[in-house]
This record gives sequence, structure tokens and C-alpha cells, in this order.
Amino acid sequence: MSKDRNVGVDRRRLYMVGGLCVLGAGLGVANYLTSRPQPPAGNPLPVDFGDLPPGRLRTVDWHGRSVWLLRRSADDIAALAGYESELTDPASEHSLQPAACRNAHRSLRPELFVAIGQCTHQGCPPALRSGAGNRGEFLCPCHTSKFDLAGRVFRMGPAPANLVIPEYRLEGDSRVVIGEA
Repeated sequence: MSKDRNVGVDRRRLYMVGGLCVLGAGLGVANYLTSRPQPPAGNPLPVDFGDLPPGRLRTVDWHGRSVWLLRRSADDIAALAGYESELTDPASEHSLQPAACRNAHRSLRPELFVAIGQCTHQGCPPALRSGAGNRGEFLCPCHTSKFDLAGRVFRMGPAPANLVIPEYRLEGDSRVVIGEA
């Protein structure tokens, strides 16, 4: 009789330990999914970019985050189609961006790229690398994740997703309003 009783106790322990393992794994997955940077909402910020020359990056502060405005040259735009096989999410199907920016250049206008300047791995600020012998990219100094000039992440780094594109709208030919669609 005591042998049957021990089997019941052992089975309950097994179910309890198994349930705790599943709960722990579920919490870990939930923590990972919620740790991706989310674009802030509200308090729109108008920014003039009319004087921004091609190849130059302007950084503005919005809700305590750096938001980039990059004016891409015609060569930069043409180069975006040249290396899609090296990208994790080339069509931006699993990325955070407004629906209107779900296109090859991830922007409302091909020549203007707007993004939150924060790596999707651990939030470090990537730096723009361009010039002779360089196709133009953003490089994260923390763990060397690379992003193209549309903010799409290359497979070789640890960043899990493309750069986040905030809601924004264009006002005329030389002004963008960040935080409004």
C-alpha cells in the first residue's frame, strides 16, 4: 500500500515541476516579446529637413529618444535593392512601422528615411557609416549589428528586427511631423 502511495506522490511532484518549467519558459518568452522597442505616441514634433543635403543625417529628440532623418541620394536608393538576400526581414513583414512605410525603402518618400535611432538588440545608438568603399549602413557599436539605409537588419548580427519607424507625416516638401500619421 505504501508503494502505491509513493507512486502517487512522485507523479504529483513530476506534474508540479513540469508545470513550473512551462510557466518559467512562458515568462521568458513574454519578457523577450515585450522588450522590443515600441514607438512612443502623442506630442507630435514638426521638423524641417529642407536644408538637409543628400547623405546627411539629422537627429532630433522625441520623447527622450533619438529620431533620425536621413536624406538618401539616388545612389543610396538604388543600392537598397542590391543585397536583400543578406537581410533578416527584407520585406519588413515582421517590423514595427506604419503601414504606409511597408515598402522597399521603408518610408513615405524614397529620399527621406525616418527612424528611431536605437538598435533592436539592446537599444544602443547605431552610427551612420558612409563614404568611399562603403555601401552606406548603420553600425551598432555594442554588438556590431548592421542595418542598411532603410533600417533593415543584416543577418550576421544579433539584432532581431529592423529599426523601428515611428508614425510620421509629410507637410509640404520640406517638413515632417513625427508622431502623427
